[in-house]
Amino acid sequence: MVQDKARVDPGAIPGPEAVPAGPRIVVERVSKSFRQGAGAALQECTLEVRPNEVLCVIGPSGCGKTTLLRIIDGLSRPDSGRVLVDGTEIVAPRRDVAMVFQHFGLFPWKTVYDNVAYGLRVRRRLDQEVRTTVARYIELVGLMGFERHYPYQLSGGMQQRVGLARAFAVNPGALLMDEPFGALDAQTREVMQEELLRLWRIQRKTLVFVTHSIDEAIILGDRVALMTHRPGRIKELLDVDIPRPRDPEAVRASSRYGVLRRYIWNQLRPEVTAGPAPS
Repeated sequence: MVQDKARVDPGAIPGPEAVPAGPRIVVERVSKSFRQGAGAALQECTLEVRPNEVLCVIGPSGCGKTTLLRIIDGLSRPDSGRVLVDGTEIVAPRRDVAMVFQHFGLFPWKTVYDNVAYGLRVRRRLDQEVRTTVARYIELVGLMGFERHYPYQLSGGMQQRVGLARAFAVNPGALLMDEPFGALDAQTREVMQEELLRLWRIQRKTLVFVTHSIDEAIILGDRVALMTHRPGRIKELLDVDIPRPRDPEAVRASSRYGVLRRYIWNQLRPEVTAGPAPS
């Protein structure tokens, strides 16, 4: 397939931690069911995520994408199978794995500053480090001057910038994002995609990004994981093969984008129309 050329980004700065030789995240034959007639959410789901890559996960509604993220984060335990992060099995949430939710997950009673500082304070960082780190990330996401504002005083896009700043501030090895831009209007969503690409260039992370948008998956991802209808499994892994850094408009104008978008939709359409398996 055709690969479009792009300029080299001299500002790309890798993360400070050593990059593991093998996969950062390994999902081994994970299955998960829920009670009260909900049935199986995941069935023998297997996946590997490379160090410092952006892996976008896309599939029909209800196919278990969020359940998969929660299991990777340690918030939920699989019925069978296991998840490894840097070779260690996940049995509870880890400090080097952070999660960003669709509905921002901000504390309404805390200011922008205190929301960004929250994870650092939980980790008992020194006050000077908290002040320096929070100031840096508030500046990086363009919220200088809003430090004393509360979430209700911010737009949806600004709230999500706070969520990104809070996640990046703790410098996690892996970042899990559950449709973080899904609640935003189309214009703000595109701006936030650009912001995430910019932050990722500055501070490389292993990033697993769940989305319903084929466009978003191609814009952001190094690879795209396609999931089946419920119970969810990984149907196919696709290399995006569009060089970084990426300007979203240039990506959409590329020949690779059109080919990949059509292919993904042709693979997803049967899964969307099939619906979940009966309980």
